[in-house]
Amino acid sequence: MNTRVVDDSEIVATQPVPVLSLPARIVSLDAYRGFVMFLMMAEVMRYGSVSRALPDSAAWRFLAWHQSHIEWIGCTLHDLIQPSFSFMVGVALPFSISSRLGRGESRARLSLHAFWRALVLILLGVWLRSSGRPMTNWTFEDTLSQIGLGYGFLFLLGLRTVRWQWAAFATILVGYWAAFVLYPLPPPGFEYSKVGVSADWLKDYGLTGLAAHWQKNSNLAWAFDTWWLNLFPRERPFTNNGGGYATLSFIPTLATMILGLLAGGVMRSDRTNREKLKWLLITGLAGLATGWILNATGICPVVKRIWTPGWVLFSGGWCCLLLAAFYSIIDIKGWKRGSFPLVVIGMNSIAAYLIAHLFEGYVMKSLTTNLGKKTFQIAGPAYEPFLLGAATFLILWLILFWMYRRKIFLRI
Repeated sequence: MNTRVVDDSEIVATQPVPVLSLPARIVSLDAYRGFVMFLMMAEVMRYGSVSRALPDSAAWRFLAWHQSHIEWIGCTLHDLIQPSFSFMVGVALPFSISSRLGRGESRARLSLHAFWRALVLILLGVWLRSSGRPMTNWTFEDTLSQIGLGYGFLFLLGLRTVRWQWAAFATILVGYWAAFVLYPLPPPGFEYSKVGVSADWLKDYGLTGLAAHWQKNSNLAWAFDTWWLNLFPRERPFTNNGGGYATLSFIPTLATMILGLLAGGVMRSDRTNREKLKWLLITGLAGLATGWILNATGICPVVKRIWTPGWVLFSGGWCCLLLAAFYSIIDIKGWKRGSFPLVVIGMNSIAAYLIAHLFEGYVMKSLTTNLGKKTFQIAGPAYEPFLLGAATFLILWLILFWMYRRKIFLRI
């Protein structure tokens, strides 16, 4: 990872092959990325704590629900953070490839750099997840590691035609679905309690029929991790992930990134604004409808935690529609001024990710130490978590704004 100081003439959020003339900056890409990072950083405002203190408030219940993850099947706004971040990696890639090829860099050099970037992302994810632990926590289900595991392959697809990209997208979805279906169901009497799944959980969220192949901690991805993760030194043998997350989710995550790659090719093409918007809307609605049907029929449930093919389609549909909304409002209608706070975050997304994970706790502790907890109870004790979190978020954003003003952007 390096720190780059860029001048005004450089395009940071980059350009697919073939090399075309550079388009005007698509601000909506930065704004959408910034919106995604805002949702992640806004966890510090702890809507759930406020909601529990104000149980009669429907507004806070709504906010708290959308700041939490669905237990298994379904989707909240918070669940769309990781797919959106992965999707935007794909969207930016066509711009980046064409820009660097236009500067005379060879495809071989670009490919080597892509796999180096992938390795850095994987190890950075492991490092962040090991913070505060007595030894390295070798797990690979976090956002950065999942993107890193598939990024090299995504880059190679970025050098291929759209037909290749669509073929890869379909192959991953069908192949991953078939692999789960072919993996045998747990035998009768399987002790779910030994893999972190309680009887109450099964009663509320358990799956039956074909969908049972995607049951928590008893599926193909779980079986892989009970072998793979135990190859690394660990504090104790791995038996399950508490949330049901899995390493193999990087494969369907790659499909999410490929969908972004396809969208990025459309965004960078010489199509009219109307044609680009139409593609995003049609693709988004098709993804939503297909994912919903697969879930409703039990063919493939929509589960974010193990990134089922149904989730790829459903969340990918939302990603396309969100990008369409940002593109329509910001780049077509020209409402760019209001997007500036998001652009500040979006243009430095890696920095925002690191700052949120490394400095959030320190900033909160510093605020309460120097200003006192009563300062954040000005609206009543119930709102203390929100006000303290909002103050913390503001400080983190000001750090990013300082970097933006000085044109300091972290790149891998």
